[in-house]
Amino acid sequence: MRQILIVEDDRLLNKTLTYNLSSEGYDITSALNARTAAEAIRTRQFDLVLLDVNLPDGNGYDLCGLIKPEHPDTLVIFLTANDQERDQVRGYEAGAVDYVTKPFSIVALQHKISAMFAMVERHNPPGDIYDDGRMCLDFARQTGTLGGKALTLSAMEYRTLSLFCRNAGIVLTRGQLLEKLWDVDENYVDEHTLTTTISRIRSKIEAEGDRYIKTVYGMGYQWMGEEQK
Repeated sequence: MRQILIVEDDRLLNKTLTYNLSSEGYDITSALNARTAAEAIRTRQFDLVLLDVNLPDGNGYDLCGLIKPEHPDTLVIFLTANDQERDQVRGYEAGAVDYVTKPFSIVALQHKISAMFAMVERHNPPGDIYDDGRMCLDFARQTGTLGGKALTLSAMEYRTLSLFCRNAGIVLTRGQLLEKLWDVDENYVDEHTLTTTISRIRSKIEAEGDRYIKTVYGMGYQWMGEEQK
């Protein structure tokens, strides 16, 4: 189920968006101010954030700055009464995929959201899932569970795990990992980032003693997968 965060201080518009998008089958989290939204962003992964620019205790541009570094694949649509070109440009520069000016059609927005998710599905087709009965990772939706409990992983951690799972049993050198992660994200990933990412993954999925990632000294890492027990 797609996760959507609505950040809008107009209570009526917030409730209307929540009702209509919930009716479409989306899991909705609602926030009326920047503080509540920031707390939600820090604790959950969202597929889409509908983000008002002008909030009583902050602005949407700053909130977008919290989202994108940790969750670059989260879609952000700004909702605002500001219709100046410079405001729209600022929104796109902050990382938004669209900028909707008020007043707007709720129905048209619903179709826009549906079209965006369909595009994401085409680029990340469903079925890209790892499931060994204890840990389940859905790489397309970037959701996961371990022992029935939700896993909180960053976009980079999902990408790294996806590489391991697609190459189960194969020793991947640090050089190969760096090259592939760079190719996927179109950003440079350095040695320190790789070490930190793998360390964080291990702390989250191997906390109860299971070993999913084996260090092959002098070479790299190997995904043990279902053989970890």
